[in-house]
Amino acid sequence: MAKPRVFISSTFYDLRHVRADLERFIKDMGYEPVLNERGAVAYGKDSALEEYCYREIELCDILVSIIGGRFGSGSGHEPYSISQMELKRALDAHKQVHIFVDKNVLAEHSTYLVNKDNEKVRFQHVDNIAVYKFLEEVHALPGNNPIAPFETAEDIVSYLKAQWAGIFQRLLKEEGKREEIHFVSELRNSAETMNRLVQYLTEERKDRDEAIKTILLTTHPAFAAIKKVLNIPYRVYFTNIEELTALVGARSWLATANDKKDKNWLRWSTKDEKKNILTLKVSKSIFDSDGKLKVITKQDWNKDLVKIETEEVKPEDIPF
Repeated sequence: MAKPRVFISSTFYDLRHVRADLERFIKDMGYEPVLNERGAVAYGKDSALEEYCYREIELCDILVSIIGGRFGSGSGHEPYSISQMELKRALDAHKQVHIFVDKNVLAEHSTYLVNKDNEKVRFQHVDNIAVYKFLEEVHALPGNNPIAPFETAEDIVSYLKAQWAGIFQRLLKEEGKREEIHFVSELRNSAETMNRLVQYLTEERKDRDEAIKTILLTTHPAFAAIKKVLNIPYRVYFTNIEELTALVGARSWLATANDKKDKNWLRWSTKDEKKNILTLKVSKSIFDSDGKLKVITKQDWNKDLVKIETEEVKPEDIPF
C-alpha cells in the first residue's frame, strides 16, 4: 500500500533532535519520513548535490519546513540556504507544506523589521540576518501557508496531528461530494435521454422505431451493472458480445470455455490477491441470436443477469 512521503526540511546540527523525534512520529503515523541524513535522498554525479534534494521533494507528498536560528549550508541559488530552497521548491511544486519557526526567532523577527536598515543592530537568536530576510518572504506567502511557532518537537507533533486529521476529514467529505456529483451526472444523462426521446416521438420520422431503440440502448442497465461489478471508473458502452469481450479483456479478464451443463452464460475469469478464482458471468439472454445487445429497460432488468462468482482456493490446492 502506498504511504504518504513526508520530507523533513531544516538545518541539521541545531535541529537534529527535533528531526529525530519527527521521524519517529511520522513512522508511527504509518507514513514514510524522508531525511537526508538517513540516506533517503539518492545522489548522482550529473548535478550538484543539493539538486537531488530538490528532485526528491518532487516525489514527496508533504514537506515539513522547520526554521531555526541557523542559516545552514549556502545554496548555489544565492542568497538562499539549501533548506530555504527546499521550501521554495515545494511551494513551486504545489506540495502540501507545513512551516514551523523557532518561537524566539519568530518573536525577534519583529525587532528585525523595525531595525533592518540599521547595520549596527545585532540579533541574539540567529547566526545570519539572512534568516530574517527569508522570513519576510515566508510571511508574504498566501494565507493558506500558515506559520506555526514551536519550542519543542512535541509542539510540531501536536500541530501536525491536528492538521493531518483535518486533511483526512476534508478528503472524506470530498469523496462524499464526488458521489453526489456522480448522481447528478446520472440524472443529467437521464434527462437528456428523455428530451431526445420526446423530440423523436413528436417529429415525423420514418425511422422512428429504430431511433427510439438507439436512444434506449444508450442507457442500457447492463452498462451500469458491468461498471459496478468490475469497478470501472469511466463510462461503459458496448453494443454486442464482441465489444463486451474487448471491454472485459482490457480489464485483464480472460474468456473461459462455456460450461456444458449451463450454456446460458458468457464467462470471463481472473484471480484476486489471495489467488481465488473470480468468474464474471453475463447472461446470453441480454443478446439476440446475432450477438447484438437487446433493448431492456431498467424496470425489466434483473441484477442476476450480470454477476461475479468466487471460487476459493484451499491452501492444499496451492503448489509449492
